[in-house]
Amino acid sequence: MTNRYGVILAAGQGTRMKSKLYKVLHPVCGKPMVQHVVDQISMLELSKLVTIVGHGAEKVKSQIGVGSEYALQAEQLGTAHAVMQAASHLEHEKGITLVVCGDTPLITSDTMKSLLDQHEKAGAKATILTALADDPTGYGRVVRDAQGHVERIVEHKDASDEERKIKEINTGTYCFDNEALFYALKHVTNENVQGEYYLPDVIEILKKNGDIVSAYQTASFDETLGVNDRLALSQAEKFMRQRINKTHMLNGVTIIDPDNTYISADAMIGQDTVLYPGTVITGEVEIGSDCEIGPNTEIKNCKIADGTVIRQSVANDSEIGMNVTIGPFAHIRPASLIGDKVKIGNFVEVKKASFGNGSKASHLSYIGDAEVGSNVNIGCGSITVNYDGKNKFLTKIEDDAFIGCNSNLVAPVTVGKGAYVAAGSTITKEVPGNALSIARAHQVNKENYAERLSKKNNS
Repeated sequence: MTNRYGVILAAGQGTRMKSKLYKVLHPVCGKPMVQHVVDQISMLELSKLVTIVGHGAEKVKSQIGVGSEYALQAEQLGTAHAVMQAASHLEHEKGITLVVCGDTPLITSDTMKSLLDQHEKAGAKATILTALADDPTGYGRVVRDAQGHVERIVEHKDASDEERKIKEINTGTYCFDNEALFYALKHVTNENVQGEYYLPDVIEILKKNGDIVSAYQTASFDETLGVNDRLALSQAEKFMRQRINKTHMLNGVTIIDPDNTYISADAMIGQDTVLYPGTVITGEVEIGSDCEIGPNTEIKNCKIADGTVIRQSVANDSEIGMNVTIGPFAHIRPASLIGDKVKIGNFVEVKKASFGNGSKASHLSYIGDAEVGSNVNIGCGSITVNYDGKNKFLTKIEDDAFIGCNSNLVAPVTVGKGAYVAAGSTITKEVPGNALSIARAHQVNKENYAERLSKKNNS
């Protein structure tokens, strides 16, 4: 098999984005657009991948990591100049090089593979990825000869009236015979209004040498969208969301309202799970089968087991067991571990806490920095008092304990197995197993006090 290489162009600042964030790092469905490109191109099992970085180089490299080699384009002088920066990595290699822009997050590995296959089948020195545009205004037109080979690419401003009727456009993605590419790059000039070195000029150089230039037309124009501003970013987000949601639905997930359900590209969701409108799933999320999520629920970087129901709640960076019910209006904060058959009810906040199987905090509680055993009942309004203004402390509630309503457990403290804490107690010392702890002031009733107070206030 011929060696295959890849070059990703990711050096531009993206001034039209009007952002402090470098263009290719803007997220689409929760993942930076350049990472979408890297993930897709990496499926092709390339011999080598080189990413051209410039503005924000260190941040781009940090995002992609060891998945690519890097070349620096210190000064942005055009796309041909960018590819030339990969010379030290690729110039002397034999094979095929795929060039793709880092701001095309919708491009798929299947399309890139078809482009490479067409290139080999045609025996071409260069093959252009093209698409049919309903409105090709502004795009370079692909002019073909009678044999279907590319005759030339003509920019919109230079096209004749007849050429402007052509709807097949150049998408900016190419593959080349690697040796021919770097030969032609040395002959590209910057004799144009912008004074830049453009990659499409390579096509003209190869044609003058009598080389075959082919094209592969993708069926999806949307897939070729390049993101240069916030409008295009929103379009890419919409198309990607439709693609992600379609994949999950075809895999057995029910999405009640796909237009109002937002799922990250890295999410995994089991069959017969139902997602209700307003559900937002971001980051690396794994949801099991037979779950119900939403409406109006946010899940980020969580693992959720089968049969769990989460309604109108937020869960971040946590693990949630089987047949759990959460919400409405609950907040599962990072580093929480929720066991099976747990109930976290309305207006309950859990932070860096573990809940054993079958435990309940049904309403209006804060459980932070805590280890809660199995079959524990935490009454309404109970709080683990974990913070003294400087340090956080651990509360332990052992199996089968019962915490009465409006109890304060002042950490560090342990409530033993099977113990009871009376409602309204403030616990500052260990509660032994099977004990009843009452920690509240004795009730004092002052007869007729209200009458005396009323007379005082009216005097």
